[in-house]
Amino acid sequence: MDTRKKIVVLSGAGVSAESGIPTFRASDGLWENHRIEDVATPDAWRRNRALVQDFYNQRRKQALQVQPNAGHYALVRLEEQYDVTIVTQNVDNLHEKAGSSTVVHLHGELFKARSTVDESLVYSMDGWELKEGDLCEKGSQLRPHIVWFGEAVPMMDMAMDIAGEADIFIVVGTSLNVYPAAGLVYGVRKGVPVYVVDPHTPSMRKTPEVTFIQEPATVGLTQLADQLLSGTT
Repeated sequence: MDTRKKIVVLSGAGVSAESGIPTFRASDGLWENHRIEDVATPDAWRRNRALVQDFYNQRRKQALQVQPNAGHYALVRLEEQYDVTIVTQNVDNLHEKAGSSTVVHLHGELFKARSTVDESLVYSMDGWELKEGDLCEKGSQLRPHIVWFGEAVPMMDMAMDIAGEADIFIVVGTSLNVYPAAGLVYGVRKGVPVYVVDPHTPSMRKTPEVTFIQEPATVGLTQLADQLLSGTT
């Protein structure tokens, strides 16, 4: 039985952005020059499957060219003394590339594909390209294993249970405006310390348990990991 304290991390796009992966909530409302409605919804898949496939192929190609940053590695260091579970809104694999052991992807995984007739059939991808004619074992076209806008978040119940187990809860790189993921902070037990690492203070209730670290992930997570590992928090 693991007797170490449990750290649960909710990570968002701000962590990946420092590695060079653009966030989709840009000021112009576009994601890599595409409207969200045209590339990240079930309707978009039905309307223009080729565009959606190409969009995610380009995202994978881009993700293969970037590396984890100091924020990712700070979370790996915490595993030296803590039981760490990362619940991420990000679909890239940078947490895994850095070496984090337990990562739950709320919004799906960029380097996986799944059947369009049986959601339980999920396949790991070796490269960046998913093509028309790539079929599941039941003969149906594969789609990106991504939770699109308007779809249910199947990992949410598990993530809420994980949040309830936290002895320390860390929020990093997210504005806490994207639901249902933002609701995870309300699953944390009363009295558990919460650290929010972000240059811009998210809109959340200030309580004695909440400490705001107004720094980017690379700086703030490094500082927080140093404190937690040295016992100075």
